[in-house]
Amino acid sequence: MAVINLVATLTPPCSSRAWLSTPHPQLPIAATATANALRIYSLTSFSLLSTITGGHKRSIRSCAWKPGTKGQAVIATGSFDASVGIWSQEEDDNEEWRFAIVLDGHESEVKSVTWSAGGNLLATCSRDKSVWIWEEVGEDDFETVAVLQEHEGDVKCVVWHPEEELLASASYDDDIRLWREDVDDWGCVSVLRGHDSTVWAVDWEPVKGRKEDVGSRLVSCSDDGTIRLWRKKPNQEHQQQSQLSIIRSTSPEDWEEEVQLPKRHVRTIYSVAWSKETPHRIASVGGDGKIVVYQEAPSEGFANGHLSDVEPANVEAETSDAAADSEARAMDIESHDPSKGESQPTGKGTLAWQVIAESDCSHGVFEINHVAWAKAKVDGSLQEVIMTTGDDGEVKVWKVA
Repeated sequence: MAVINLVATLTPPCSSRAWLSTPHPQLPIAATATANALRIYSLTSFSLLSTITGGHKRSIRSCAWKPGTKGQAVIATGSFDASVGIWSQEEDDNEEWRFAIVLDGHESEVKSVTWSAGGNLLATCSRDKSVWIWEEVGEDDFETVAVLQEHEGDVKCVVWHPEEELLASASYDDDIRLWREDVDDWGCVSVLRGHDSTVWAVDWEPVKGRKEDVGSRLVSCSDDGTIRLWRKKPNQEHQQQSQLSIIRSTSPEDWEEEVQLPKRHVRTIYSVAWSKETPHRIASVGGDGKIVVYQEAPSEGFANGHLSDVEPANVEAETSDAAADSEARAMDIESHDPSKGESQPTGKGTLAWQVIAESDCSHGVFEINHVAWAKAKVDGSLQEVIMTTGDDGEVKVWKVA
């Protein structure tokens, strides 16, 4: 069994609950959304670089770095005041962050913000049950291109596909929806059902190391205590129009649940994340204060909790908003019993998931709201680490070894 070692706690900690921390896509820095500010930390010194206040009237719930920026850093923030903010700072300038623009439209708190891979689209979601898509049409100029209102409950999370303009959203209504644009109209192309309770988070599999015949898979976590993988059905043929395609011009897509990961959490799982450096690796956190790391590999590679004869690539190793906040389908390719700690393959050479590392009480008695993979300075070099953000206001950096 691998070990999850604490590398550092970012200092100073937040004075109140911290919701989420996200690493910059290129720079060794991270942003943390807290009850009273947005904090920017160094992932080399693990110290506070700047504090962003103002702009919003209430707590910042979510944040996301814009990819592909040159000469400046740009970050979007979502707030309990129902607004979205865009902030920028010149990379060679130590001046204060500039509040570039505020995007209004949501009727209740904004739960999640996410940039498309190309950086031209921003998606936001809210307790008002809607998903908004904004397009940057000029400097500090955004226009609304879609307001998607097909969820029947609070929308907890949105995330863009790493290559395509395909958006996933997770909701209090237990569903995951996938959205695409067809001509000039954004529509739902698939509804992923299987969770029995609130879906708190989703994350796309990175391009690096993914299965070529499947494409990027989607991982989801839920209040029902399960983590599920979803994939688009191969060689799908749409011979009949579904109700979705009648309502909208967008062509439907057929997605299926691939597998459930081994069950380790005993309370709500709030966040799940794919490793960006080590293929087929996922981390999860939740209300039980536990960090769990899972690895997918050929089933014969697992031996007593270790990966034998399998070389992982370079292993350098919300809470609910105060209470307001079916069984899985049998699969053709795999059967599994998550309670046994390993997804059970049906044939020799089939890939299976197993827990390779766990850490209990990682933030003491406090719940862990978010997990992310990042690059931080460890033993003199930038290495892959896990960042966890908790109700105790702390952001902790961990290394799997």
